[in-house]
Amino acid sequence: MEDYLGRLKKGTLKLYALEQELTPDEAVSVRRTYVGEETGTDLSALGKYSIGIDRVVQRNCENMIGAVQVPVGVAGPIALNGGYATGSFYLPLATTEGALVASVNRGCSAITRAGGADVRILRDGMTRAPVFSTRDVDHTLRTVRWVETHMDDLRAAAEATTRHGRLLGILPVVAGTNVFLRIEYDTKDAMGMNMVTIASERVAELVERETGARLVALSGNVCTDKKPAAINTVLGRGKTVLAGVFLTDEHVQTIFKTDAATLSDVNNRKNLVGSARAGALGYNAHAANIIAAMYIACGQDPAHVVEGSSCITTVDRQEGGVYVAVTLPAVQVGTVGGGTGIDTQAACLRMLGVAGGGDPPGANSKKFAEIIGAGVLAGELSLLGALGAGHLARAHATLGRG
Repeated sequence: MEDYLGRLKKGTLKLYALEQELTPDEAVSVRRTYVGEETGTDLSALGKYSIGIDRVVQRNCENMIGAVQVPVGVAGPIALNGGYATGSFYLPLATTEGALVASVNRGCSAITRAGGADVRILRDGMTRAPVFSTRDVDHTLRTVRWVETHMDDLRAAAEATTRHGRLLGILPVVAGTNVFLRIEYDTKDAMGMNMVTIASERVAELVERETGARLVALSGNVCTDKKPAAINTVLGRGKTVLAGVFLTDEHVQTIFKTDAATLSDVNNRKNLVGSARAGALGYNAHAANIIAAMYIACGQDPAHVVEGSSCITTVDRQEGGVYVAVTLPAVQVGTVGGGTGIDTQAACLRMLGVAGGGDPPGANSKKFAEIIGAGVLAGELSLLGALGAGHLARAHATLGRG
C-alpha cells in the first residue's frame, strides 16, 4: 500500500486509476487511506460493507472509498389490490428519521384492516427533451411540422438503439426560436434514463439533418428531470400511480383516534389550501418521506424524489366513512439497471417480489410503482390521522424526532 500512497502523493498516480492496477477492494482501501490522511479524518467506518463492489466501481460509483450505511426498517404487511401488485407486502424503508417507519406501519395496518388499497398505473412514459435553435419563427413552425409528419422515421431511428425501448410520442414545445421536443418512451422494467438519452440523440440527429434546426443540448429541461416542474405534474413522467382506500368511521376512530370529518378538514386546509397558498407543486403531507426511503432501500435514483413529491392527496367524505387517495404523477423507478443490482438493494427488491425483468417485460417495474404508491398512501393516512388527533408532537418526542 505504501508504494501506491507514495505515488498518489507525488501525483504520478491518479485516484481514479487505482482499479487499473489493483482489485476493486484493494483500490477502495488505498483510496480511503489516502483521502483519510489528506483530510486528517478517520474513514475506517466507511470500509465496513457487505456489498460486492466489482460491479459497483464499474457502473455505480467512481473514486469509491467505501459505503455509508443507512438503517432499513420494515413497515407492513400491507394488503394491495393492484393491477400488478396483488397480495400482502412488507415495505423496506431506508431512513434515519425516527417515527417514519412507525407512521407508515400504522397506515399499512389501517389499509389492511380496510381490505387493502386499490392501486393502478394510469400511464407510463419516460421522457427526454432536446432543444433546438431555429433562425426565425417560420423556421420554428416548419421544424415542428416536419416532426409531426415524420413520426415513423423518428420512431425507427430511436428504436434502432434499443432492444427494449419503444417511442410513444413527441410533444413539441416552442418559445420563439427555441424548439423543445419532449420525447416519451416505454422503457419496460428499466427506469430508462440512459436508454432514452441514447435514443433521443439519434432522433435529434435526424431532426437536425432534415430541418436545419441546430441541436443545442440533448436535454433542454422540458423533460423535466430531477427538478420541480408543472409539466410533470400535469402530463406525468415515468409512471403515474393512483392508490386509494375506503375507511369506515370505525376504522378512523379506532386506528387514528379522530373522525372522518376532521380527517377531511385537515387534508383540505393543510394539503390543498396550504399547499396552494404556498405555491407548491405537491399537495400532500409527506409523500417524499416514503418515496425517498423506498428509493434508497431499493436502488433507485434518490434525486427523483423531486418529481415524486408532486403527489396530490384527496379525502372524500362518503356514506359511512371516507375515501382517501393519492395521485403520484411522476414515479420514476426500475427493477433492472442502475443501483438495483447492488446486493443489499437487490435483496429489498426480492423481498417485494420485483427484482429483475418482469414477465411480460415491464410488469415488475409497474408492480414496484404500485407498491410505492400504496406506501405513500399509508404514510399520508397516518400523518393526517396524527394531525387530526393532535398526536404529531407526541410521536416526535416519543420516537426521537425532536
